[in-house]
Amino acid sequence: QVKVVQSGGGQVQAGGSLKLSCTTFRVTFDDYAMGWFRHAPDKEREGVSCITWSGASTYYAASVVGRFTVSRDNAKNTLDLQMNSLKPEDTAMYYCAADPICDIKFPSAYDYWGQGTQVTVSS
Repeated sequence: QVKVVQSGGGQVQAGGSLKLSCTTFRVTFDDYAMGWFRHAPDKEREGVSCITWSGASTYYAASVVGRFTVSRDNAKNTLDLQMNSLKPEDTAMYYCAADPICDIKFPSAYDYWGQGTQVTVSS
């Protein structure tokens, strides 16, 4: 059974930084693009960022450009999301997900999902 396991997150004041990490089990990590999504209460799920299988290309939602950085290490099967200059509106449950195609517009297309990790940014 494929597993996607997340770590990181927590609570921080506005302007602070957090790092999320993700790894996969029982799947060939570098066969997949990896995406980050978030879901805040009373809002629709939002694509945050994705990175192609090789790491050569990355994509970001307009709301996080210049503040968030996605990276991956295929040798270690790890995916990271470094979040800087956090804002209260970044508060949400964050999920990483795996799919052959890097596209944050269609979260339902992603094959495998992590368990989610809470990020809370206080003003």
